[in-house]
Amino acid sequence: MNREEFIISAAIVLFLTFLLGWLSRWLIQRLNMVSEKDLKDLNKISAALLEAEEDNEKAKNRELELNKKISQLEAELEAAMDGLRAARLETEELKSSLIEK
Repeated sequence: MNREEFIISAAIVLFLTFLLGWLSRWLIQRLNMVSEKDLKDLNKISAALLEAEEDNEKAKNRELELNKKISQLEAELEAAMDGLRAARLETEELKSSLIEK
């Protein structure tokens, strides 16, 4: 094999390697291509997910508010029950003092 044949065979091998790389890149790109319909579906799904997360956050905030109100109402109820208990004791004491007289 002389020098010219070696150069030509090396050029052919390099060209075939380049062609094989280009074809494999094109094939991979073609296989991984996302259609416009898929992009629209992904956009719809992401919008729905974002809306669901916002609704979930609103529900958590509402739950916190309601828990605070329940705690306040329980405290008020406890105070009212204590006041009622004290008033009943006072009326019992007044009744017993009136009966003794």
